[in-house]
Amino acid sequence: MFQEFGNITSSIVVLDKDERSRGFGFVNFETHESAAKAVEMLNGKTVNDKTIFVGRAMKKREREMEMKRFKEQQTKERQQRYQGVNLYIKNLEEEITDEKLREEFKKFGTITSAKVMRDERGITKGFGFVCFSSPEEATKAVTEMNGRIVVSKPLYVALHQRKDERQAQLAQQRITRFQRGGFPSG
Repeated sequence: MFQEFGNITSSIVVLDKDERSRGFGFVNFETHESAAKAVEMLNGKTVNDKTIFVGRAMKKREREMEMKRFKEQQTKERQQRYQGVNLYIKNLEEEITDEKLREEFKKFGTITSAKVMRDERGITKGFGFVCFSSPEEATKAVTEMNGRIVVSKPLYVALHQRKDERQAQLAQQRITRFQRGGFPSG
């Protein structure tokens, strides 16, 4: 994988006590230019269904900060890619599968993924996600499916929001209600 960028003076995959890869290693090139080219061309690439990080050797703390920035950037890119097309669906019956969820929503457009969330035992958590290929398809699905009864429960369907965004929006709604004198009863 690294040979195409220049002469390698040494390389090692770091192993655990059972001789299994710990998921990282080191490659030393003969020239700085070769190393820089490898970083440029390989960092962020997908290998065996995993996104790899390729960068210069760093101290642990520095590497942790770099990895944090890298993961945050990936998250940001993923959020931008799915902005306005990923739906959150809750109040799903136990018998709803990924396939049944896809079937319920396919009439609104091209579905890129449909997933019912399950616990470690495979039992539904009662919610899932459907991702469309365009915001228009997703909006139509929200309009038509929110409140619709599937099996025996009305679905809650909305555009997916990150947890921190949703909590901030709910907090703002509570503040607005409080300012209008709408104290919660209880």
